[in-house]
Amino acid sequence: MIQPSPASLSTTAAPFSNKPTTMATSLLLSTTAAHLANPKFTPLSLPPRRRLRVVAFTSPLPRRSLLSPPLNIAQIRGRFRAGSTIGETEEEEDEEVIVGEDSAAFELGEQKLSSWIYFTVVLGVVLFVLDVVWIDEGTGVGKGFVEVIARVSGSPEVAMLSLTLIFALVHSGLASLRDVGEKLIGERVFRVIFAAVSLPLALSTVVYFINHRYDGIQLWQLQSVPGLHQLVWFSSFVSFIFLYPSTFNLLEVAAVEKPKMHLWETGIMRITRHPQGDAVPQMVGQVIWCLAHTLWIGSSVAVAASIGLIGHHLFGVWNGDRRLAIRYGEAFERVKSRTSIIPFAAIFDGRQQLPKDYYREFLRVPYLTIIALTLGTYFAHPIMQASSYKLHW
Repeated sequence: MIQPSPASLSTTAAPFSNKPTTMATSLLLSTTAAHLANPKFTPLSLPPRRRLRVVAFTSPLPRRSLLSPPLNIAQIRGRFRAGSTIGETEEEEDEEVIVGEDSAAFELGEQKLSSWIYFTVVLGVVLFVLDVVWIDEGTGVGKGFVEVIARVSGSPEVAMLSLTLIFALVHSGLASLRDVGEKLIGERVFRVIFAAVSLPLALSTVVYFINHRYDGIQLWQLQSVPGLHQLVWFSSFVSFIFLYPSTFNLLEVAAVEKPKMHLWETGIMRITRHPQGDAVPQMVGQVIWCLAHTLWIGSSVAVAASIGLIGHHLFGVWNGDRRLAIRYGEAFERVKSRTSIIPFAAIFDGRQQLPKDYYREFLRVPYLTIIALTLGTYFAHPIMQASSYKLHW
């Protein structure tokens, strides 16, 4: 093997001896010239530490529109692939890069006391208006609304199903109009209208269910079966772990912060893309809750409520995916390709690789808060029922 002569090296590099970068360039040029003169010449190899990495696009960046949220760095990095290094022939495998958002992320240092004070004020105003306009028997119209639905329906089963469907049509309809509505009137105003219409309808449906859950035909009575209470309790508890991550963003829910349509990918989303609807695709948790409560109650009214709620959330699976595909395009397709609607399906068929420290994605303040609220709600059932009975809906 012919090596470059010391003379050639010194002649080439001497004028630039005080410039290491230029010297390296001169070395490469001299070795190239030697290679052209002798085909058997082997070029000078770079040290292993200095191997160059070839980077290429794996997919084009999605088209952006005025309604599209800004790309984060993870979305951009996700479209690069590390290729082979100089001296290597095998390509490296692509590492999974998260293109969606981190679910249930909560940084105490990023919270503003003024925002939470504002949230408390907004919540108080909303509850006051809800009481005056809808709940109070003297000034509210909620009781009259429920009475009209019950009278037209003719049976508690039909009334229960009708209330559920009315809520579903309004809730899903407004959710489908979100992109257009936010463009016309802004994110915060649209969220206020969405909540102002959905909240009274949801309250009426829940109160009617509590007050009439044992009406109609008693189809089965299994409450004395040993272990059934524990099964229903555990199932209901688990159903709240399947809450859609957007539910945790209370400041966005109350429009204190600008509401966003998020593309989540970690946490519960690794198990199912639709953990608990449409405005928030959270089908699985709702199905678990419905089946557990219907098994415990065993009445025709409970069956009607479950049919309505499960049907609404199954529609929400399709509508939720449709809306996310419109908003996020290719980024959503990447998330969709490695998640599943059926819980654990993507994990079992190898499309979803759980990280070794996956449990850490649940050891966060929002999930700990949900656990506390779920336990509190269970023990508060008598209070909830007593409050519902007082409304006589």
